[in-house]
Amino acid sequence: MGLEQKLGDMGIVTTSLEKAVNWARSNAIWPMLFGLACCAIEMMSTQASRYDLSRFGMELMRASPRQSDLMIVAGRVSRKMAPVLRNLYDQMPDPKWVIAMGDCASCGGVFNNYAIVQGVDEIVPVDVYVAGCPPRPETLIDGIMKLQEKIRHEPLRKWQ
Repeated sequence: MGLEQKLGDMGIVTTSLEKAVNWARSNAIWPMLFGLACCAIEMMSTQASRYDLSRFGMELMRASPRQSDLMIVAGRVSRKMAPVLRNLYDQMPDPKWVIAMGDCASCGGVFNNYAIVQGVDEIVPVDVYVAGCPPRPETLIDGIMKLQEKIRHEPLRKWQ
């Protein structure tokens, strides 16, 4: 008895090229770690065995912007660090996405002074904001899942 007889009629599977490409993109995101403060510890713990970010196709955090398509900004960004952040973002290949992790990256947090950028969206375009001070690893995973959903619905023409 062959495999065909056991399975029966498999039918035809159809999808669009756009959906297939976006599915592949959303399940193979390569994040670049950009940990600046206490949020970085929570970001690193998502890679550990308890939360296992590898389930989402993110085997390890990259240290090079040329190998990454997701920048997770975790922590407060100072005015001196802002040009470095922008330079790393510009070196990332398209398509690229940004997650602002924590209150400091999202809106400056409790640091309302001249030295801290009041939201990383002043420097780079942010796709998903993850709230908390610091946010738990589950919250970052939820933000990543929201980003995956956003990627699945992006038109391919945007990147041409």
